[in-house]
Amino acid sequence: MIPRDRIVTALLAPDLLPTLSGMDWDLLIRQARRSNLLARLAHLLIQNGQIEKVPNSPRLHLFSALRMVERQDVAMRWEVDCIQNALANAGVKITLLKGAAYVMAGLPAANGRTFSDIDIIVPKKHVAEVESALMLNGWQGTHHDDYDQRYYRRWMHEIPPMRHVRRGTSIDVHHAILPETARIKVNTPALLKAVVALPGYENLYVLKPEDMLLHSATHLFHEGALDNGLRDLFDLDSLLRHFGDNPEFWSALVPRAIELGLTRPLYYAIRYTTTMLDTPVPQAVINAAEIGRPPHGIASLVDFCYLRALRPTHDSCNTPGTGLAGLPSISVRTGCACPSRYWPIIWRARLSCGRSSCRWKQPSQPRKGSHFNVFIRRIKAEPCRVPDAWSVRARNATQPSATRLAMCARASSI
Repeated sequence: MIPRDRIVTALLAPDLLPTLSGMDWDLLIRQARRSNLLARLAHLLIQNGQIEKVPNSPRLHLFSALRMVERQDVAMRWEVDCIQNALANAGVKITLLKGAAYVMAGLPAANGRTFSDIDIIVPKKHVAEVESALMLNGWQGTHHDDYDQRYYRRWMHEIPPMRHVRRGTSIDVHHAILPETARIKVNTPALLKAVVALPGYENLYVLKPEDMLLHSATHLFHEGALDNGLRDLFDLDSLLRHFGDNPEFWSALVPRAIELGLTRPLYYAIRYTTTMLDTPVPQAVINAAEIGRPPHGIASLVDFCYLRALRPTHDSCNTPGTGLAGLPSISVRTGCACPSRYWPIIWRARLSCGRSSCRWKQPSQPRKGSHFNVFIRRIKAEPCRVPDAWSVRARNATQPSATRLAMCARASSI
């Protein structure tokens, strides 16, 4: 059994925090900062009226993180307003995703949450109009070489990220929630048909509660990086607790996952929130979500990986097996199949690139991913050059191998 980390215990049982020693607080602050959960912890302590019981030194760290999140919240709302004005004549619904949706909808998941960009989703047929409208209002693409452009526009579920020339803010324009190459095929028209208008805003929408939960799970377990894996798991916990107050949410959740083709990420979401965070989920829903469970052998392998990778990227959170969990997890979260016969090739490439005689080749703009077949051909041809999405993260020696490979995996969605 993997022990529960200090930050997880603190967020689930904040009443125990006043009894912590100075050394305990030091470790807690470090784990919280590495997980991007420091501001969430500060918000929880203020909400429970316990912030004054925290020793002065850690309290300063908590207040600092909270002030940054409050400033980000203001900037987020301003940026959404700018995007709304820029797309006013584009003739398309602006549907916010992830953090921006949590903030604008006033959900508890937004409390103490940090952000790096704004994500929207529009129908694929309107992507060109949206991109043009954004460019006319100061946003420009960040990936200019032919490889990146072809990769994003042919294989991915979004166009290359865009950055505003004056404010430096970023926006990701999606037309689906998983890449074109993903084994899981999402019913995107059904997803966009059920969006919910935000009260008090013109032409701003969010996904309906079931879809918001399913998208958050899909992003964590099949699409995004695991740098913020524990934070995203707490997002799922918050959404389940908040939406779960409505009994209709539970009755509609599994049927909606079946309709959208997202039973696997729903199974993972329920599996790891209930296991790691004690999220209250009705037993009937847990049983129904078993429809998305992978075969027994794969399920055990996935457990081995995620129970280690969904932890703070801090040395205190390393346990026996953490270094071994990464290689099998290469097949957990991606777009195309990664047969096990390729694992030795990938492993040899990683080992060869770790030699002092091998220099990493880092482009000016790291690529977000690489088609798996191209990846294998490159490794066979250039065993000391791993594609950029792998190399940029693999070079981060501060992260355990389980997280390094799990968050880079773009090989199959088991």
